Amino acid sequence: MMRGRVAYAGAIHEAYPHERGVRLADGRICREEDVVWLAPIEFGTIFALGLNYAEHAKELQFSKQDEPLVFLKGPGGVIGHRGVTRRPADVTFMHYECELAVVIGRPAKEVKREDAMQYVAGYTIANDYAIRDYLENYYRPNLRVKNRDGGTVLGPWFVDAADIANVAQLELRTYVNGKLHQQGRTRDLVTDIPALIEYLSSFMTLAPGDIILTGTPDGIVNVDVGDEVICEIDGLGRLANVIASDADFNRD
Repeated sequence: MMRGRVAYAGAIHEAYPHERGVRLADGRICREEDVVWLAPIEFGTIFALGLNYAEHAKELQFSKQDEPLVFLKGPGGVIGHRGVTRRPADVTFMHYECELAVVIGRPAKEVKREDAMQYVAGYTIANDYAIRDYLENYYRPNLRVKNRDGGTVLGPWFVDAADIANVAQLELRTYVNGKLHQQGRTRDLVTDIPALIEYLSSFMTLAPGDIILTGTPDGIVNVDVGDEVICEIDGLGRLANVIASDADFNRD
């Protein structure tokens, strides 16, 4: 089942896909543009993977790590479907990162690979923007790159794990202003989902609502003010987002 969270008429509602837009839990039907889209779940810690597709690592001229490159993201960076992400005026290269987001369903500690998928509640789409100008180097994302307000878009839907037949065979696609720029498959993950859960849970406890962003394929291009970016993943829907300027945020 697909379900999301939206704000409408002064309240937060669970929402479901409908041919005319979205259906709220109370039965009302709304146009997609008449609601404010939130992250589809109330999330906990966000773990993000860097360079977890071999071709993307090659794209950035970086060789494989012995362990997964993982960093944490704060909640202030997250916005929902149809949200707006600011592009600072002083940057030269800002790009999207379409990623499969894995949602943990129950406490996970010292989980073995063969049992790992039992701890997955479901999936959603993430678009985790990066500004290359702000990187200390290509493989150590710093706070300004990966914890910017509005820099991580989640949604629009949370999909139960049972509804995805084979999470290792999903296709990811990113369009900028309608043109396809990025395309990849989850089968090409360097460290797959069971291995990520085994790795993370070996030294810390994962909690329900925690999210693992599994990395992005190759095919990144610069985005500019006014661009519409759409990320698609098979079975999970289409996550739309617009790039705005400093002026739009009343910044000089």
